[in-house]
Amino acid sequence: MDNRKPLPILAASGSSRPGGYTPRVLALAVDELQRAHQVRVDLVDLATADFPFPGQGPTQATKQAQDLVKAAAGILLATPEYHGSYSSAMKRFIENLGFPSTLAGKPVALLGAAAGQIGAVKALEHLGSVCSHVGAFVLPGSVSVARVQKVFDGEGRCLDAAIEKRIRGLATQLMEFIHSRTCPGDGLEQSVRGARTERALQSSS
Repeated sequence: MDNRKPLPILAASGSSRPGGYTPRVLALAVDELQRAHQVRVDLVDLATADFPFPGQGPTQATKQAQDLVKAAAGILLATPEYHGSYSSAMKRFIENLGFPSTLAGKPVALLGAAAGQIGAVKALEHLGSVCSHVGAFVLPGSVSVARVQKVFDGEGRCLDAAIEKRIRGLATQLMEFIHSRTCPGDGLEQSVRGARTERALQSSS
């Protein structure tokens, strides 16, 4: 019997549109995590969270988000593409993760969805850049779903087997990264801090 505690994974969708497709893309990756791995997925509802704008005082939602990210072994972020970039809801979420950001040192897998034929490529480029800037490990191979309204039906089912495989594969990639970088019984952050200390000692010797 496996008595290990489930790894905490945080997942958030940057869509605030009722009936939007981005949460359906994220749900497929979450399903893969829960079906094939021993995890606990904490979903953050960015559409209803009371996140303040930059310069305003933190709210209870701010503290809760920071605590969830601190505890997470990995992060799944999904965004629609709005005007060539990622959503404002996702930006407010990231802005509320503190400075230094609680995303620092965390592996982050990115998903994007768009109605157009080129998908959410620009949104993912911008989101990946911001996540990297605050110190996150952005996994390569972010998945962009083009013409998402034709790929997913009203029940959230993916109608394209190749795209479903890519989305599920990103979830698997996130878990493989976590397991490859984390020593048994240690948290990911401890492993990262140890690697940084070792590099500092090597550079000073």
